[in-house]
Amino acid sequence: MNPNRSESVAIVGGGPAGLMAAEVACAAGLQVDVFDTMGSVGRKFLLAGKGGLNLTHSEPFAQFVMRYSARHAEVEHWLQSFDAAALRAWARGFGVETFVGSSGRVFPRDLKAAPLLRGWVRRLRESGVRFHVHHRCIGWHNSGALRFSSADSERLVAADAVILAMGGGSWPELGSDGAWQTWLSEMSVDIAPLQPSNCGFELDWSEHFSSRHAGHPLKAVRISLIDQLGEHHSQLGEFVITAKGVEGSLIYALSAPLRDTITAQGKVEIRLDLTPDRDLERLHRDLARPRGGRSLATHLRRTIGIEGVKAGLLYEVVPKADFNDPHNLAAWIKSLPLVLQRPRPIAEAISSSGGVKFAALDKNLMLRARPGIFCAGEMIDWEAPTGGYLLTACFASGRVAGLGAVDWLSRQTEV
Repeated sequence: MNPNRSESVAIVGGGPAGLMAAEVACAAGLQVDVFDTMGSVGRKFLLAGKGGLNLTHSEPFAQFVMRYSARHAEVEHWLQSFDAAALRAWARGFGVETFVGSSGRVFPRDLKAAPLLRGWVRRLRESGVRFHVHHRCIGWHNSGALRFSSADSERLVAADAVILAMGGGSWPELGSDGAWQTWLSEMSVDIAPLQPSNCGFELDWSEHFSSRHAGHPLKAVRISLIDQLGEHHSQLGEFVITAKGVEGSLIYALSAPLRDTITAQGKVEIRLDLTPDRDLERLHRDLARPRGGRSLATHLRRTIGIEGVKAGLLYEVVPKADFNDPHNLAAWIKSLPLVLQRPRPIAEAISSSGGVKFAALDKNLMLRARPGIFCAGEMIDWEAPTGGYLLTACFASGRVAGLGAVDWLSRQTEV
């Protein structure tokens, strides 16, 4: 591209999608301005790295793209030019080496997000990108300029192209509050309602169980469920008991079918296998061993390793009479029912689903109804489990939108 071009791009949102869009637009010779509601960019990115930044995942591409479920075909288009390997190579350009953990997840060697973000913002500034913080976008002025509330005044910003990367509805205190839905809907943009994703769920524990076991992890369990479409889901992992329900990696991995089934049916029943390493026949045989003078709690602990929160769940759900019947008790342990009532609020979720529908966007993520306006990141209608998939798609979508803006402006200049 001609480095002397004068076209400008306004990018609203300073998360990974917005910053990646800024990088490619600036590299093409465009003047780039990034606006963010918060006092600095990348706040949610920093939060994601608080416990060790899970940047991406190492699994094969074909398996990787299927993590995006119903939207895998659309997201695959983004990832074809910027996949997990490209993201790791990009991070290496900042001196950030990565490693693959035991679960296949990819992390920076220092497990921190701040060094990568600092290096990135510094390079963008040195390349000419201008940053404007404490600027909350509130839509468009009749003149076509973007409207921002800044301090005690309103600011109008005119740009040749606009890239919206304002996030979904989770963690609103970090800027992604979904307020853009109102003014984009007024522009006749088709939007799917935002819903919590990678979230916890509520159920009705007894006070006794909740007070004793809230905060305790359930390790090495399998969750099975049949969703509202009749599809069977089964996954091994661990999760955490909360005062009002359940949360954690295994729950997050199944949050989409759990949420959608609750929406359709009002609730969802899951089945827990508390001993996935023992089949029903072996479990029955172990439980039927004479226990002599030992208590039932000691018998469960010594024969099948069930104690603590797992034992608490049995006492919470299983009828007293069935504790004395090894056959019935074994059946409960292999398929313990829990009824989830509702997802936790979207503000608590790791991410959100819903947003600008793909039908409202072209392949370059430009709004069909508003040429020159592009979308990227979580404000588009897709979702993914944790494990690096969310960040990878945000980076990749930002690149698609940035290159799309460059291409669109080039064609306007030619005309």
